[in-house]
Amino acid sequence: MQQKYSIKALVAALALAGGLSSALADTLKVGYLPVTGHGKFFVAKEQGLFAKEGLDVELIEFQNSADGLNAIIAGKLDVGAFGTTAPVAHLSKGAKIKIIGGIMGGDAALIATPANAGKIAGIADLKGKKIATVRMASGDAVLRGALKDKGINWKTDVQIFELKNPPAVIEAVKSGQVDAGLVWGPHDLRAEDQGLKIVIHSTDLQPAHPCCRLVVTEASLKNEATWEKFVRAILKAEKFAAENKKETIESIAKYIKLDQQLLWRGYYSQYLDQSSDPNVKGVKRFADVMVNSEFITSKPDLNAAIDARIYEKALNQLARENPADPFWKKLQKEFKQKDA
Repeated sequence: MQQKYSIKALVAALALAGGLSSALADTLKVGYLPVTGHGKFFVAKEQGLFAKEGLDVELIEFQNSADGLNAIIAGKLDVGAFGTTAPVAHLSKGAKIKIIGGIMGGDAALIATPANAGKIAGIADLKGKKIATVRMASGDAVLRGALKDKGINWKTDVQIFELKNPPAVIEAVKSGQVDAGLVWGPHDLRAEDQGLKIVIHSTDLQPAHPCCRLVVTEASLKNEATWEKFVRAILKAEKFAAENKKETIESIAKYIKLDQQLLWRGYYSQYLDQSSDPNVKGVKRFADVMVNSEFITSKPDLNAAIDARIYEKALNQLARENPADPFWKKLQKEFKQKDA
């Protein structure tokens, strides 16, 4: 009881000192998808990197980007990484959100049965086909852009079925309900293990395309010190994952209940870009493709919607703290290429 009164007294003292809001600000709800590409969230949590930055992070699972981004806009999440398609589409409709970094790029693939895979040598062969995708997935927008480039109208020349998640897409392909399906990693590898074939990777269609961007609301961006800590933890997780593969896969396995060898193949796949960079130029190219393919009707003001300052500041802090470490210098060079 005495301890209870002591805690109440401490809370009251913090409130009177104006410190309660700042104390609570470092508790974050972070949304993720159960995919290898989101491994840095799991590494930062399990390896204590969030805690070392003074953050108390709760990781909350979602099954698709549309639901996750809606939770951010509704104020149910502080931050999340839910593709590039969903944030760009919401920004084009006036959503008050900001992109402050990334968690992954690439890593989507079109799958088919062996019989149908033999009939799909390229995008042009999809005309007249039934295709399953996941609503608002980045690979979905890449595919629609590639269809447009080949003169195929995705609204009339193919039938696209938007399903809830990659496992539903795999089942639709296996059962023959569709001719092909678009999934993200490691579900492309799961599909192969179940006898399906990968016929096209999304990076074949749009090389180095961004995927899951770190998104916050405009209102929460005022807490810059908190977001600097968050991005520092994500950057540290990126470095940890590059140097500690066994421990990285063990961290991921706590959130994705799949065979660890499959997770290893998925996370260290050549098709998965593990960069945390905001990638301003890549997001702008992605939005151009969405407009050109009529996925969205107008391009949002991405100069205003992407705030790369926090990432740059966090990265430069880490480089100054570790001046002999080439890892941070490499990321600084990439930042100049992708964001300047």
